Amino acid sequence: MLFDRLLAPYRRRVVLAQQARRVAQFGAVPATPGRIVFLGDSITEWALWEDWFPALRTCNRGIAGQGIADLVARLDTALVDPRAIVLLIGTNDLPSPRPAPDIAPIAAAMTDLVARIRGAAPDAALLINGVLPRSAAHRAMIEAVNQAFRGIAAQAGATWVETWPALAGPDGAIRTEYSYDQLHLTAEGYRAWTNLLRPHLARFG
Repeated sequence: MLFDRLLAPYRRRVVLAQQARRVAQFGAVPATPGRIVFLGDSITEWALWEDWFPALRTCNRGIAGQGIADLVARLDTALVDPRAIVLLIGTNDLPSPRPAPDIAPIAAAMTDLVARIRGAAPDAALLINGVLPRSAAHRAMIEAVNQAFRGIAAQAGATWVETWPALAGPDGAIRTEYSYDQLHLTAEGYRAWTNLLRPHLARFG
């Protein structure tokens, strides 16, 4: 435990450096117009979108470790006349699990992000994914966040993609076959998620 605490600042520096390099690349090569843009954090970044959806012209704009405010800061390079936007964000904004989490700041940040996405790409279809399940201890908080996000999606006229029933086990934790660390997805986890997205994206093929 002490060793992990000592390593934490170093790991944080590594993550920030990796994020900066990816942001710099996005700035140098903005997204190509007419793409299906996948926007989010590491769960988005580590997906092989061109292989899961070979019939679609996709663009991966995920960056590991980022939260909602980070996406706001880089929308100009991510959204260049996209056909559709697939958004999964919020897990890195979650505080430590507790019985009565305050999700109001997360909901406010998401409301701002979605409004900015609508302003930047008013003609694009917008798919908002529910935050994926994590550990059983995170259940109440994620359910509260997703309830707020569902309302935000409805208000913005976006498509809500309900991820919870397909990925969560009976205790509210992500199913063991879908994650190796109760956060990031295995290949089967990506299969489960992309199967949820496939009917919504079929019209863009």
